[in-house]
Amino acid sequence: MRKHGHRSRGVAVGAASALLGVAALAGCDASGGDSPGPSGTAARAAKPSPTPSWDSSPRSLAAVGDSITRGFDACSVLSDCPEVSWATGTDTKVNSLAVRLLGPAGAARRSWNYAKTGSRMADLPGQMAQAATRKPELVTVMAGANDACRSSVSAMTSVPDFRTQFTDALTTLREALPKTQVYVSSVPDLKRLWSEGRANQLSKQIWKLGICPSMLGDADALDSAATLRRDTVQDRVESYNSVLREVCAKDQRCRFDGGAVFEYRFGMKQLSPWDWFHPSTNGQARLAEMAYAAVTARTPPD
Repeated sequence: MRKHGHRSRGVAVGAASALLGVAALAGCDASGGDSPGPSGTAARAAKPSPTPSWDSSPRSLAAVGDSITRGFDACSVLSDCPEVSWATGTDTKVNSLAVRLLGPAGAARRSWNYAKTGSRMADLPGQMAQAATRKPELVTVMAGANDACRSSVSAMTSVPDFRTQFTDALTTLREALPKTQVYVSSVPDLKRLWSEGRANQLSKQIWKLGICPSMLGDADALDSAATLRRDTVQDRVESYNSVLREVCAKDQRCRFDGGAVFEYRFGMKQLSPWDWFHPSTNGQARLAEMAYAAVTARTPPD
């Protein structure tokens, strides 16, 4: 998220059961009554493809997204700090997803971070193309905050455009790597971040530099116009998360976090001491925990 522009629930649960039901109907009733079932080519055509199982132990990982995945403002002011990235970082205080899945040595050799500070959903297809060159078994996605964090409410990415752009990003990956798995994080609760940070006088001075003005501008204003503005941004974030859930659900190898990141109550300890908006090292560690729980779960998050 940066200004510099910088969660919604569920994936399709029970798809395997539904497919088994379809298979049973095809085997018993496709020919009708007591007629023999189809054979040969017809039988193969009538049998649906099984749902691919989720591999909870991928052997390589690439990350795409925005400044959160780059660890922006986690180590020093106005700087990326990829070593504390929740996705690919090497800092032991974070215990990133890559380290949890691959071990420290494996993470150093087989994880790559293509996220870019300031990027929006429109930038994701290009990042996906870069990630695909590494042929990772898992791609992590955290994007969308910058689409809501604009100079004004009217400048936010529209929901239809956001859907098209995210669909294009997944299509770009699928054209190159049909079997690569995808973990998609929900967009954080920006209004929660405003509510938490506004109690700090220094944070409000920093926000005036242009950090997410659509939500953080005039942080102390509580009049009807300011309230409407923040509620509009929050509604847009919730719509983005619905898009992420819905588009991901159409891809059998995509897993949404179930809204975990959106619902997480970031406190001051989890926020950067330089901007009170981006995750601190502690916040990055919490993101890594949520991602690992989703990626290694037997079933997708609700």
